[in-house]
Amino acid sequence: MADILSLAAIDDPVLRAAYRHCRSKVGQRDPVEYSIMQLMPPVLRPACWAMWAAFSAADDIADAAEGPLGDRAARLDAWTAALGSELLVGHSADPVRHALIDTVRRWRLDAAQLQLSFAALKDDARGRHLETWREWSARVGDSNFSWASLSMTLLSRAGVPVPIWLRRKDTYQRYLDGLYLTDTLTDLSQDLARGDISLPAEVLDLFPQAADHLRERRWSPAVSDLVTHLTQQAHRWLNQLDLTGALHPGPAEMLRTATRLFHARLDAVHEAGPVVLSRPVLPTWRMRWQILAPAQARAALAWRLAPLSPPPRRSGPVRPVPHQARSPLSVQPPPAHPSGARPPSIPADHMPRHVAVIMDGNGRWATSRNLPRHQGHRVGADSAVRDVIHGAAEIGLNYLTLYAFSTENWKRDTQEITYLFENVRDQLCSDIVNQERHGIRLRWAGRNEGLPEDLVEELLRAESTTRHRTGLTVTLCLNYGGRAELTQAAAQLARAATVGDVHPDHLSEDDLASHLLLPDTPDVDLIWRTGGEHRISNFLLWQSAYAELHFTEKYWPDVDRRDLWLAISDYAQRERRYGTAPPPTSSPDRPATQDSAQ
Repeated sequence: MADILSLAAIDDPVLRAAYRHCRSKVGQRDPVEYSIMQLMPPVLRPACWAMWAAFSAADDIADAAEGPLGDRAARLDAWTAALGSELLVGHSADPVRHALIDTVRRWRLDAAQLQLSFAALKDDARGRHLETWREWSARVGDSNFSWASLSMTLLSRAGVPVPIWLRRKDTYQRYLDGLYLTDTLTDLSQDLARGDISLPAEVLDLFPQAADHLRERRWSPAVSDLVTHLTQQAHRWLNQLDLTGALHPGPAEMLRTATRLFHARLDAVHEAGPVVLSRPVLPTWRMRWQILAPAQARAALAWRLAPLSPPPRRSGPVRPVPHQARSPLSVQPPPAHPSGARPPSIPADHMPRHVAVIMDGNGRWATSRNLPRHQGHRVGADSAVRDVIHGAAEIGLNYLTLYAFSTENWKRDTQEITYLFENVRDQLCSDIVNQERHGIRLRWAGRNEGLPEDLVEELLRAESTTRHRTGLTVTLCLNYGGRAELTQAAAQLARAATVGDVHPDHLSEDDLASHLLLPDTPDVDLIWRTGGEHRISNFLLWQSAYAELHFTEKYWPDVDRRDLWLAISDYAQRERRYGTAPPPTSSPDRPATQDSAQ
């Protein structure tokens, strides 16, 4: 270990002792995860020990069996608040936090990532009841997101980019669900010790009396059937194809080894039977060694292919995310429009939740001024987009989706496309990321194929950096097509049916909707298109089934927030019936909205 700490340029005796403490804590508490960390490049292992030890410490507070839920949440609150203060000064008397602070500084990690996981753990400390697998996946994903994301950032900082999320997000999410479900099964006894069943009601309802018997620590046929069902499901989720495609051999070996180890954990659960109710179950040391010994040799060879070294340690304080960053009270209104115009007052029951915008006319705006077409995209991104986003936040809109580049737009001039992507990366993404005080969150919907790698990385970074924000959610549709999204969702359902996760005869609209790119985003209430065209151009076909349509003649660069407010005001005057007949009291001089089922 001394050689590893020296290789990582960790020379301070107190700091070395802190890292040793983290290593010991991780090795004793989570031996399987520790084994996987040993496949990382030696220079990165101390950082992995520190991060995992910190997450484990926070998780132990949230999951403590003693004390009421409120006390657990308060203790976790105090622990994370201390970390936030200590990040500012650069050290801590707590060895785990001291090593973590050094890791954040040394590898230039985003402290916001840490706070996201801690906030999710705090929610767990207050108690949890999950109805569906979708809720379960979101909850465990929030709790564990930081570890996966920061581990990839470490590799990237050391010179090995890991574009693991870019190709088939659904596959990787299902794989992670398999990891989390395996953890849930192996730690079942610990959850039961504090009266917690960390499984959704959706699966518990399939096995009557299983929940009651679990709380009683009684190994009954219902519990046995439940555990068998869950181990089989976790095996299926772990068996995702092509996970390692295009990865560096080092991360690819880590992923393959993690999969083998977690399959072995599931086999141990299956063989343990009633023992899973009394103590954590792990594969034998012999089984782990049979998997790890050849993996360590292969990983060592893989890492020799790429020289790795730590970056210079960052000096000065690290600005952590404010401890209450997730609170809506911290969101401040955006700057007012230069004209002094104020948003109209729209009754809450007439206010759309989700407005989607087809930002058309950038090229024609530039051509009409004898400018290159890409100048229209620059002005549209720098002026119109920023002001419309501010206007959406000012009027209280929850979701704003912007159609920036469609799958059909690849037919355009290469130079125009290049400039458009530069505008997205340099202006739109960076602008939203820097608006923490306004609570604006950025999400991306689209395909990564063909997009520049640096643009994809910037989009993912912006998503990650802003995911804790509670104000307006801005979704950028880039390299997006409605038909492509539906085709991808159908392919995911077909894969799920192949492995038995769904039955083709029992599929519902909700099943397909759950496989869309952003299934937690509500349907579109209003589509607004600028530039004088009157079509939706393959935009959000599923989500816009009942959307109202609003078209304006202005080219996009001439638009500002007042045009958005006019569109919302027009929407507020419409009567939305969703296929029903108009009420008898409808005003005769108020035109009814056309409806497909009228």
